[in-house]
Amino acid sequence: MDQKEFLTSVQELRKEKKRNFAQTVDLQILLKNLDIKKQEAKIDLFVSLPNPRGRKITVCGLVGGSLQNDAKEFCDHVILQDDFKGFANDKKALKKLARAYDFFIAQADIMPAVATTFGRYLGPAGKMPNPKAGAIVPPRGTTKPIVEKLQNLIRVSVKNDPTLKCPVGKEDMKDEEIAANALAVYTAVVNALPQHEQNIRQVILKFTMSQAVAVGGKK
Repeated sequence: MDQKEFLTSVQELRKEKKRNFAQTVDLQILLKNLDIKKQEAKIDLFVSLPNPRGRKITVCGLVGGSLQNDAKEFCDHVILQDDFKGFANDKKALKKLARAYDFFIAQADIMPAVATTFGRYLGPAGKMPNPKAGAIVPPRGTTKPIVEKLQNLIRVSVKNDPTLKCPVGKEDMKDEEIAANALAVYTAVVNALPQHEQNIRQVILKFTMSQAVAVGGKK
C-alpha cells in the first residue's frame, strides 16, 4: 500500500457532506490471523508523523525543582513534586488531569514518585511518561526538544480487540499531509506485525462524522 492509495481515499472523503467544523481524520487498521493475547502480537508504538496532526498537542510536565523553570517555559502545564501530595487521594482531580493533556513528561530522578501518585490513572489512559517516547527528562536536561517532538508523535496500540484506531490529521489539512501521516502509521504497524501485511484485513479512513472509506479497495 502506498501514499497514492491513501491520497485517493482522502479525496473520496472530501465528497462527503461538509460540516461546520474541521473534522478529525481517523485511521483504522483491522487485523487478522493474530492472537492478541500473545506477547508477540501486542502492538504498542510511538510513530513520528511527517506532519503535525492539525492541532496543538498539549504536554504536562511532572518535575522537581531542577527542571521547574525550564518546564514552565516549554510545557503547557507543570506540576511540581512538592505538589504531588495534593493529588494523592483526589480521584476526581487525577481523572481530570489524565483527560486534560495529550502527553505527560517527567523528570527522571522522581519517576518513582510520579508512578506512585499518578500511575493508577495515567497508566490505563496510556499516558504515563514513557522512555520510548523520550518523555523521561534528565534532572539537568531541558524539556524543549521533547515538547517539540511530541507535536508530531502519536501512540498506536492494540489492546482488547484486533483493531487499531488513531487520528492522523484534521479535515482542513492538505490531502497530501493527511495521506503521508496515514502511510507513516500504516508502515510502522506493518513492520511491527509478525506476518507484516498478511496480518492486515482492512485499512479505513474516515472523518469524525463521515462514512468510512476503504484504502486501496481492500475489503
